[in-house]
Amino acid sequence: MSKLNFKTPFTFPYKPNKKFNKQVAYFSMEFAIDQALKTYSGGLGFLAGSHMKSAYDLKQNLIGIGVLWRKGYYDQVRQDNNCMGVQFRDKHYDFLQETNIKFTIKINNSNVWVTAYYLSPETFGTAPMFFLSTDLPENDYLAQTTTFHLYDANHNAKIAQTMVLGLGGAKLLDELNIAPDIYHFNEAHALSSVFYLYEKFNDISVLKEKLRFTTHTPEEAGNEKHNIHQLNEMSFFGNIPLEKVREITQTYDDVFNHSLVALRLCKLANGVSKLHGEVSREMWKGYNNLCSIIHITNAQNKKYWADKTLNETINNKDIDGFYNRKKELKKQLFKEVANQCGKLFDENILTIVWARRFAGYKRADLITQDLERFLNIIHNQKYPVQIIFAGKPYPFDFAAIETFNQLVKLSETIKNMAVLTGYELELSAKLKKGADVWLNNPRVTREASGTSGMTAAMNGAINFSTNDGWVREFKDNFKNINAFVLPIINTELPLEIQDTEDRENLYLTLENEIVPLYYKTPKKWFDIVGNSANDVYPFFDSDRMATEYYEKLYK
Repeated sequence: MSKLNFKTPFTFPYKPNKKFNKQVAYFSMEFAIDQALKTYSGGLGFLAGSHMKSAYDLKQNLIGIGVLWRKGYYDQVRQDNNCMGVQFRDKHYDFLQETNIKFTIKINNSNVWVTAYYLSPETFGTAPMFFLSTDLPENDYLAQTTTFHLYDANHNAKIAQTMVLGLGGAKLLDELNIAPDIYHFNEAHALSSVFYLYEKFNDISVLKEKLRFTTHTPEEAGNEKHNIHQLNEMSFFGNIPLEKVREITQTYDDVFNHSLVALRLCKLANGVSKLHGEVSREMWKGYNNLCSIIHITNAQNKKYWADKTLNETINNKDIDGFYNRKKELKKQLFKEVANQCGKLFDENILTIVWARRFAGYKRADLITQDLERFLNIIHNQKYPVQIIFAGKPYPFDFAAIETFNQLVKLSETIKNMAVLTGYELELSAKLKKGADVWLNNPRVTREASGTSGMTAAMNGAINFSTNDGWVREFKDNFKNINAFVLPIINTELPLEIQDTEDRENLYLTLENEIVPLYYKTPKKWFDIVGNSANDVYPFFDSDRMATEYYEKLYK
């Protein structure tokens, strides 16, 4: 790694656009910047990565602050029987630059040394970024391992990780002689910085003016909570007495709710889709003294994700050129299928892709649950279908891993079904460019936004989704058909009944609409592809999102 001299104040590497001159420090536990930099797990990182790219393209006065995870999230591999395996491997990045900055933070009442690495904007086309690490010889082994695994399974270790991001990030800015106008928390992981800043400003009203919060979690129970005494023992609140912490956070029992405290201490917060904004306001309405919750719908960076040749054929209404290019992209994806699974898929066959994080509410296996119905669809001789699954469960979510493994075992008996490992940026791009249909079927109101379907639409795939997250805005805000969306069912019904109704609607839509349309009327299919690609841009491009953050959240 090359070394920089950061003993002098940090100089912003380009002149910010006057429209975006307010200085912002953006804190996120994960960033998906490039396949080569393993500092992300899934959608939160994909979103943050696109945000950093648009901040660079728009020349915003914004700095990203993350953590350099020595072993990344994990490497998704296969065991001997093809079931999923988890591998933790050291990562090295010669393109990151040492800053020569070292300082200590208190974790568990002990000094822990922190350093920072710099990612130059020119490397991957991002805002300037700093990645924090405790992997230093000055630390004992336990302290060194704090920044080893993204989302460590150990409770205390994960709390320590959030302290590196929050407290460490705030101290780093002081080391750099940067005094941001706004501290923006992408989720509440960086909340420990609040208490460092409170000590610094000694004025809660000044602090609130500087804090902004983006929440991604659509259920109150899903927001992170810890025992306030445990946090106090771990030095989470710095030198602030516990009684004062209770006063400024209005936490009078022993449950410290990180998102709730963020909503109380920030001037403004945002949900990540119109629906999620509504859900969040309803979810938190029983609590006192919260900031307003607006919504800024998530988006992805088209410049990074979209295949230019394919988009040109869509813009030029070149149907033959589109189908030719799409087949080329499908062939590239199918090489990966052959490599991983030993199956030869056909670029002339309708290809459905389900690819995202494996989690219970996302229902990866929904389409397979009525096995006879599923097999009838994909074994249809007249209108054949191929289906590909991919995604990373949390490495200790054993129920999600079992779902992944069950799909693997099922795929071994079906030649036109494949399950891929290694769902990271590179594979994600291949899947989106090679998909004809992008399948997304979470339980409604559980998907705060979801963004994978946006980048699929940017690559000539048609979304097929439950009516949740960003898709609701996508289908409602435009006149022409641009996606296939399942009808909304009663979300108060028992989960088994919801699953049954969604599954039946999914099968009917596939059998009666999507599959026949693809084969019988390719011109109409191309028209929907065109509607989808044209409607996804510019609103669901992250340039719009990054602009709205300045206009609506940082104002």
